[in-house]
Amino acid sequence: MDLHTIDLNLLTAFDALMSERHVTRAAHRIGISQPAMSAALARLRRLTGDELLVRSTRGLAPTPYAIDLETPVRAALGQIANALGVLREFDPATSRQTVRLAMADLPAQMLARPLIADMLRDAPGVDLRLRSFHDRRDAIVLLDDGRVDAAIGVSPGQEARILHQPLFEQAFVGIAAADADSVDRFTDLDGFCSAGHLLVSPEGDDFGAVDAALETLGRSRRIVASVAAMHLAPEIVASTDLVAALPANMVAGSPFRERLTVFKLPVLVDPVTFHLLWHRRSHDHPAQRWFRNAIVAAASLI
Repeated sequence: MDLHTIDLNLLTAFDALMSERHVTRAAHRIGISQPAMSAALARLRRLTGDELLVRSTRGLAPTPYAIDLETPVRAALGQIANALGVLREFDPATSRQTVRLAMADLPAQMLARPLIADMLRDAPGVDLRLRSFHDRRDAIVLLDDGRVDAAIGVSPGQEARILHQPLFEQAFVGIAAADADSVDRFTDLDGFCSAGHLLVSPEGDDFGAVDAALETLGRSRRIVASVAAMHLAPEIVASTDLVAALPANMVAGSPFRERLTVFKLPVLVDPVTFHLLWHRRSHDHPAQRWFRNAIVAAASLI
């Protein structure tokens, strides 16, 4: 391939397309029109002899060849920027772009309002798109696909490409319906274990933090029902004879709080830690770094 025929702007367009998986958003990312980005994609296809990105039910999906190109192209662009001394700066006060964040139920309840308020004040031209997820595996897929810039949930486990840092932790409390008979019996280990339990399990497992704690004591409980979404649990418990263990802030912020009795669990359960997650490929991007710092700052005040 004759390098003299390559327009470096095409590599910038390719990098944006791979990050956004959407022609219009990619165009907005680098400050060109949608028709210009479509034309750049057409030129890239002719240059490489590959479709690179094809339509799917979730936007544009990269071909295997495009996936192979993504890392070296991004690295080359970074080296060029460093060599020229023009590594992009990010000014939140004047920038106009969109950032995307996925959050599990509890972080959304606790962080959405203060984060939006902070961004309206500090970055009035930056648009924020929030979306939800339940399963930690969904967060990894969203980050891998470039559909979000960051996510807040539990630890991703051993995923080298997914970077993370702890944001905050939450202690568990027990809940039962406010009109339940003899709620005090749930603070006793025997009474707690004999009750019917509701489990919140985004991954669909039948074993949670409470079960792990009970197992160390040689005890177990009956899980009568489980749900994937944490915000459903308070309403279900308020209208049934089931008990559940939830993070304290999820209970406090629930619209069903007045219909619940909160009790101290009779077993020591480790608190749940929520992490900020992001993909390694965006680690050094100035705008992404600012966005992550804004999330950390909002979380530090809760």
